[in-house]
Amino acid sequence: MRSRRLQQKKTDQNKTVAEIVRELKEGAPVSNYREQSLKIHGLICAKCGREFDHNNRNLLTVHHKDGDHRNNPPDGSNWENLCVYCHDDEHSRGLLGDYLSGKCRGQDNT
Repeated sequence: MRSRRLQQKKTDQNKTVAEIVRELKEGAPVSNYREQSLKIHGLICAKCGREFDHNNRNLLTVHHKDGDHRNNPPDGSNWENLCVYCHDDEHSRGLLGDYLSGKCRGQDNT
């Protein structure tokens, strides 16, 4: 019953939540950024240089340089293609830096 209420609830623009979700899924220059990045930058990891083909391209991810997944300029200037291993490494560097500098919760900063 709850989901039925959400679908019927109108927003300020007189659209139901279901209509907004459908528009977001359909419309999306944002959802196409992966394919755009692969075309622009090629099937290669920008960090380790590993090359990919159509059989294993699922191991290649798009990293947003500024950390904002909504910032998707059509020229690809905010993207770099990274393999899953380098992408994980890129995101874990910030965590490690926070830990080592004492910015993590529960760590004594004295």
